[in-house]
Amino acid sequence: FKQKTAYEIRLSLVGSEMCIRDSIRGGWMMTRVMAVGIFDLLHAGHLHYVEQAKSLGEELVVVIAHDETVRKQKHEPVTGQDLRRRMVEGLKPVDQAIIGNPPGVPIFEILKQIEPDLIALGYDQKHSIDAIRKGLDQHGFEHVEVTRVEGLSDDLDGTRKIIARILDLWPGTEGGPYEED
Repeated sequence: FKQKTAYEIRLSLVGSEMCIRDSIRGGWMMTRVMAVGIFDLLHAGHLHYVEQAKSLGEELVVVIAHDETVRKQKHEPVTGQDLRRRMVEGLKPVDQAIIGNPPGVPIFEILKQIEPDLIALGYDQKHSIDAIRKGLDQHGFEHVEVTRVEGLSDDLDGTRKIIARILDLWPGTEGGPYEED
């Protein structure tokens, strides 16, 4: 048996499955899924999202939005990026969680590090699949698929919904969540 010099085959254990990496392709023969989000005030909707994303492949890498990106796009984060990364990485479906690049770095740069086969978008994420597809094609990631996962059929599946519910429960200053029993 003569080895091909163009290939370097590495064996890697991921969970309990044996996977083979082909270093020329730069990706996994198994499906590596990438999910993205802020994950501030972790809740059931986030868990459902990563469960759905993980069901699309064998490995799930989650990109946690950089604090500066959150500030620029949404609001001041309640929890910092390092804590959000730790919390998401602690979820059973997640194989790895990393902090995304700051706003000045092009969004497609992180794909070189992760090398996903598929990008799973949350049901409520405002990203356009067509716009992402166009960007992927322009940056040499034609092989990467993009899909949107289903939402959770729970009325408290989003951070804003949870905050609104808490405010409904304690509309005044007395008997609020900060008052001791």
